[in-house]
Amino acid sequence: MRFDDITVDPTRIIFWGARAALEVRSPLPGVLRLRHLPCLGHAALTLRELPAKQSWAVLEQPERPLSFRQEARGEVAVVRTEELSLEVQPDQGSWLLRDAAGKELARCEGFSGEAMPDYPVTRFRSRLALRTPPEEAWLGFGEKVGALDKRGMHFVFWNTDVLPHHPDTDPLYQSIPFSMGLRDGVAWGFFLDESWRLEADVAAENPALVKWESSGPELDAYVFAGPMPEEVVRRYTALTGRHPLPPLWSLGAQQSRWGYENAGDIRAVIHGYRAGRLPLDSVYLDIDYMEGYKVWTWDRTRYPDPAGLAKEAAAQGVRLITIIDPGVKAEPGYRIYDEALAGDYLVRNDRGGVLLGEVWPKPATFPDFTREPVRKWWSQQHREFIEAGIAGFWNDMNEPACFKLINGQDTFAIVTAAAADLGKVEGPTLPHDARHGDKRHLEVHNVYALGMARAAYEGMREFAPERRPFLLTRAGSAGIQRYSAVWTGDNSSYWAHLELSVTMLLGLGLSGVSFAGVDVPGFLGRASGEMLVRWTQLGAFYPMLRNHSGKGTPPQEPWRFGEPYLSLTRQALERRYRLLPTLYTLMHQSSVEGLPAMRPLVMYAPGDVEALRMDDAFLFGRDLLVAPVVRQSRTRRHVYLPEGRWLPFFNLAPSGEIVEGRRHLLAEAPLDTVPLWLREGGALALTEPALHTTTANWSHLTWHIHAGPRVEGRLYEDAGDGYGASRVTRLAGEWTGGRLVLERSVEGELPQARKQETLCVYGLSAPRQVHGARQHRFADGVLTVEVEGGWQRLEVVS
Repeated sequence: MRFDDITVDPTRIIFWGARAALEVRSPLPGVLRLRHLPCLGHAALTLRELPAKQSWAVLEQPERPLSFRQEARGEVAVVRTEELSLEVQPDQGSWLLRDAAGKELARCEGFSGEAMPDYPVTRFRSRLALRTPPEEAWLGFGEKVGALDKRGMHFVFWNTDVLPHHPDTDPLYQSIPFSMGLRDGVAWGFFLDESWRLEADVAAENPALVKWESSGPELDAYVFAGPMPEEVVRRYTALTGRHPLPPLWSLGAQQSRWGYENAGDIRAVIHGYRAGRLPLDSVYLDIDYMEGYKVWTWDRTRYPDPAGLAKEAAAQGVRLITIIDPGVKAEPGYRIYDEALAGDYLVRNDRGGVLLGEVWPKPATFPDFTREPVRKWWSQQHREFIEAGIAGFWNDMNEPACFKLINGQDTFAIVTAAAADLGKVEGPTLPHDARHGDKRHLEVHNVYALGMARAAYEGMREFAPERRPFLLTRAGSAGIQRYSAVWTGDNSSYWAHLELSVTMLLGLGLSGVSFAGVDVPGFLGRASGEMLVRWTQLGAFYPMLRNHSGKGTPPQEPWRFGEPYLSLTRQALERRYRLLPTLYTLMHQSSVEGLPAMRPLVMYAPGDVEALRMDDAFLFGRDLLVAPVVRQSRTRRHVYLPEGRWLPFFNLAPSGEIVEGRRHLLAEAPLDTVPLWLREGGALALTEPALHTTTANWSHLTWHIHAGPRVEGRLYEDAGDGYGASRVTRLAGEWTGGRLVLERSVEGELPQARKQETLCVYGLSAPRQVHGARQHRFADGVLTVEVEGGWQRLEVVS
């Protein structure tokens, strides 16, 4: 690819070739947009105009100025911002990315593509290759299987309903083509903003290249500066959006099952949780609540009074969440179908007829969520459910799934073209050539669920403006985090799936999707009591914790497994509720900065290869290292602690002597134990367990502080829902020469609910003096201090 002309504007540079172009822009600090167009038409080249590009993922951003100069006698053109520089070689069509210090981050070997005239539409293929050194790790890629480092793997980005899936299954339900390169302790990011079907070869075929291929006419890429992984994530989520702060109740324990067939089953589940003294905040209603699987209906024989049931559940601290599928039954007289047909809201086949398929309803039609009028109509459907007391919605089958096509290949027969993709279907979904307004399914398949989620989110904001929406989705694409939580789909009760859940959630978190979870203890198969306990222990640290299972499998509510598993599961759930102040704070941080609650060890040790390989453990926030047991019959587990000093904090209690990091350990972990470590300088906020959530203005709070040269802690509080007053509390401390000083500062108008707080400080010797405390005691190496609720300064002299 050769460039022979350059257009230089204050906010964009365009390199023109004989049939291609490369456009460079900067939407945000530390971010460059590199729009590769390998097969421009003659008119665009002659007029020097690039075709309009719609992005489903990227938020609108102001253009930032670029500097431009040519070097080496015109052989190199340099585009620069304060944080990044791009060196383009016009005679080769390649580019080199450097950070502000001049370090090489990425090197594009070139891009290419072709347009292939065909019926019913022209087919495209666009390719881009990045040079990758052998020591470079590749993280992210959204919802993908495999180790944390995806080097050596090949991925397809095509949202797919897979049942069952396995530890090597690809693709799955989400398509997020964002990745992070990491070498020599420096991270950078690469995002391909394309809704078309994509493939990525991560140094699998050629160990020196990462290759991307799109079925569309271009490769619209964004590159992000680091140097720390968390900075890359912040920049990516500033571009594509961040999770709104969820309601507190959605962070509590959730119970679901495909097989709760009537209101009596829902009441029995809530009763079972309360009788077993098990925390619970929400219960899901799967497809059996619908009349004949018709979306937005109730089967009144099974659920005669939905509003009454919701009110009854709410009285016990439980919210109801209903599943919503996009398939609309083609049945004249059914209001939703009649409105969709009259409004021209449905996906059509190539011949122009309404596309018919089979999902749960038969025959089924599919709303076209790529169009704003359709999204507006769909958002209105949430009103009656919200008025009936439904608290949240669960978007499923939204890849979209289609078990069987009825008229998908209803088209013309012609002899003037090969028609290679005519009626082509990839997976249980709609054909490539299905029509979404003026677009084809091949282009918008991956963003179908994004449009559906947006419609749901906007409906909830409109009809319950005083509450924060809770939405859960199976399918999605880049930007889904703006609207919805995500779960990883129909997993199985395999120990391999338990272990795999860690890297899958870490990959999602690094790709902007912080509010995510996994079905506990597996959707399919038969879980044992041991698996329930171990998976719930791990799930207590998932951002979203849901017990869910499929019809035809044994029930998985905790009491079904008997003792000792019931008591051990209760302990794990109570641990979750003790963690809620910290988790809620982390979710607030995610809404502000885009950082996930679950973070890989390598996020704060980017140059440590051992931390990179320890991908069955993770950090909960910055300071709590979680090393769950993820294999059957294990009572010990290996863990690597990165650099620093770490306090064993098993089951959220001090559990041994402080140890130096950069070492491997074998931790004792009987069935009742979760190995945890608290980083030196970390401050963890915990509350007391409860049967359900009430408010995030905590009336009971204990800070657990591992004293270090610098101490940092943060707590976000509000009512737990809505958009009222809030408060951010920060702890800052220094420990020098046997003297620890902790200071507390507060921002926000929310009045504090507690009159006192408890501080448990670890790592100190017996104190000689404590200033600023109501009372204190020192025992077993722990200084426990009671302070006034509005305390500002605490000084400990050892």
